[in-house]
Amino acid sequence: MSLLFKGRQASYERKRSSIIARVYFFILMIIRQGVQSLGEMWRTPLASIMTICVLGLSLTLPSTLYLIVKNVQQVRSGFQDAAEISLFVKQEMNEQQTQSLVKRLALYPEIEKVTFISKTQALDEFKSLSGFGNALDYLDENPLPEVVLVTPTSRHRNADAAKALLEKLTTEREVEFGKLDIEWLERLNALLSLLRESVITIAILLLTSVTLIIGNTIRLSIMDKKAEIQVMKLVGATNSFIHTPFLWTGIWYGVIGGFIAFICLTLMMWWLESAVHRVAGVYQTDFVMTGLSGSEFGILLSMAIGLGFFGSFLSVNRYIKEIEPDKV
Repeated sequence: MSLLFKGRQASYERKRSSIIARVYFFILMIIRQGVQSLGEMWRTPLASIMTICVLGLSLTLPSTLYLIVKNVQQVRSGFQDAAEISLFVKQEMNEQQTQSLVKRLALYPEIEKVTFISKTQALDEFKSLSGFGNALDYLDENPLPEVVLVTPTSRHRNADAAKALLEKLTTEREVEFGKLDIEWLERLNALLSLLRESVITIAILLLTSVTLIIGNTIRLSIMDKKAEIQVMKLVGATNSFIHTPFLWTGIWYGVIGGFIAFICLTLMMWWLESAVHRVAGVYQTDFVMTGLSGSEFGILLSMAIGLGFFGSFLSVNRYIKEIEPDKV
């Protein structure tokens, strides 16, 4: 019984070591074919460089548009909430009635701060900002109304809540009308949505064309090695064994093309940085452009590798199986 158990255990150990050896040599063979395919690319540098550059530049365009959308969203995030609501007081209201309005508004749970701007303060501010100070001195009376600036609480600063608060405040009897300057933000959001859809459409068209270009390049490589493939099949090579070097070629196209796209994006960001700083200085803001993060670079590189692999897979799956030793 003990000898039988030992024999079974030895047989199990042999099978286990055999499986490990097969996996090891299989991985070693794949790595070796990957290195060999890189050498094959080096033997045809012009065709390889052209295909890689097409892949890299095709990824650069949608990536650039993505970065534009990303940075515009960063600018928009600072204006996403409504900062203030302007309430214009009726001309016939006296100071006591206006102060009563201010006190009532301060009790609103939706309001964080209430600021009263008198006619005199409004005129002085208009003089300093408009540049018509001397001309305004000829007016018989101050035409500007009194204004109450309302700052909503953080919970009521989004667009929908601020609009609802504006409608509520305009029902006060002392208020002529209210103003919430958020329409431009809604237009910007609409433009950003259109730009995002454009990025997706352009990306699909470009990446589809890149896949076809890589597939055609691999097809030409297969046709160039037709006689060699026939000999390999004649000596017993399987289709999967023959596929591997061509699939590796597509993967190498993707890896190098992805790095080229990243380099182009980095150079473009560096070139635009000074212009963006000048524009930000005009508006007295400290805006810094953001490039690709680590995860976004990983997505870009994975997309490039996926395109290279998929394009080469389409070609090898179709054309290699059609090449047989008995077909001349």
